Amino acid sequence: MHDDDDHHRGLAFDLQARERQMMARRRMLGLLAVGGSAVLLDACGGSGDSSTTSTFTSTGTTTTTTTTGTGTTGTGATGTGSSTCSATPTETNGPYPADGSNMANGVLSNILTTSGVVRSDIRSSFAGLSGTAAGVQLTLTINLVNTNAACAALADYAIYLWHADQNGQYSIYDLPQQNYLRGVQATDANGQATFTTIFPGCYAGRYPHIHFEVYRSLNTATAYANRLLVSQFAMPSAACTAVYAAGGYPNSASRFAQISTTSDNVFGDNTMAQIAAMTPALSGSPIAGYSGSVTVGLAV
Repeated sequence: MHDDDDHHRGLAFDLQARERQMMARRRMLGLLAVGGSAVLLDACGGSGDSSTTSTFTSTGTTTTTTTTGTGTTGTGATGTGSSTCSATPTETNGPYPADGSNMANGVLSNILTTSGVVRSDIRSSFAGLSGTAAGVQLTLTINLVNTNAACAALADYAIYLWHADQNGQYSIYDLPQQNYLRGVQATDANGQATFTTIFPGCYAGRYPHIHFEVYRSLNTATAYANRLLVSQFAMPSAACTAVYAAGGYPNSASRFAQISTTSDNVFGDNTMAQIAAMTPALSGSPIAGYSGSVTVGLAV
């Protein structure tokens, strides 16, 4: 793992007047909502199966902000919903990032400099490679917010997303002739980026997850040294159970039965509240596919 924050590029972002006004209003509303008293929020347990009520207070820190009326889970959702806006914990980029931080089959691997990597549908290989990852469709919207500005949306940042296929294998590394299930997108005016992909498989020793990195812009999303955040999403437990039981994911059901967020070597040291925030809120089924969202908090 490489966490070379000293190589980050500048974070200056010249907001337009309208955006500054909106942020100021949100900050004021956030202060009024907190009012110096505790706010009760719903948060799910570590595996996304049970709900608990947690109390959050205004701490005056720059890493946690409390808001209301956001991040709710829709009907049939199998993930976690939270109205908190907190800085997303840093996690390892793992052995298969293809972000310029390691080698793949004896060659430095950096998909971020490959033409065509900026895309919303990441199910197929690109740049001269052919092949499409099979599996249950997943449409995931990532909401990027500033925890230092009352959860204001962060527009024009870049998010690199990658994960394993239905067999628990990674393109470029396990599958040198494929580069699917990898892609970059810029967040829109609402701080959102939506990816169309497949539900990831479960491989031995790891809880089902999706990797991501956040960059200041598409122009800086060219190498891991420029990233502002590297972390992972934990897939909702109920959705994992349903998808793996439906077939098409060899060995995932048996592997999933042996792992949890608590025993996982990446998620295991996070709090229940952190796992809840890192678990997408999804609705759907193995037949219809799943869709949902997750919020990523960045302190800028």
